[in-house]
Amino acid sequence: MYANKTILKIRAYSKNDKQAVLELLKSNTPKYFDPSEEKDFISYLEDEIEDYFVVEKNNLIIGSGGINYFYIEKVARISWDMISSKAQCRGIGKRLLLHRIDRIKQNPLIDHIVVRTSQHAYRFYEKLGFGVEKIEKNFWAKDFDLYLMQMVTHT
Repeated sequence: MYANKTILKIRAYSKNDKQAVLELLKSNTPKYFDPSEEKDFISYLEDEIEDYFVVEKNNLIIGSGGINYFYIEKVARISWDMISSKAQCRGIGKRLLLHRIDRIKQNPLIDHIVVRTSQHAYRFYEKLGFGVEKIEKNFWAKDFDLYLMQMVTHT
């Protein structure tokens, strides 16, 4: 007898994934995202993607997250992380974040990684080595504060 191991796959986002990742956002609203953020996410998907990834389990998208690059500042920004509300607390978000951190660390033009999150998720990033740089109340929406966090990749 052997254990039934479910294989997670992290791959690049394609436009065909748009509806599935919008469903991820909805599954995390209003706990982690304010309803008003959906239009910003759609704009991101249509106009601002640089590196965006999805996590698949049994051919279903259960997570997504991206990276944006600011080469003049030598910064990469972790963008629009979300794991299906039904798949959280199973290490999937950590695996997706570490996948992107490893990718960023291979880029010699990037010295820092930043993430802009809220009080609802900052401890997740803190556990993985990000430090809080700034807090701004009601930044994303009412009761959704900005937690600007940073990690140094190259010194």
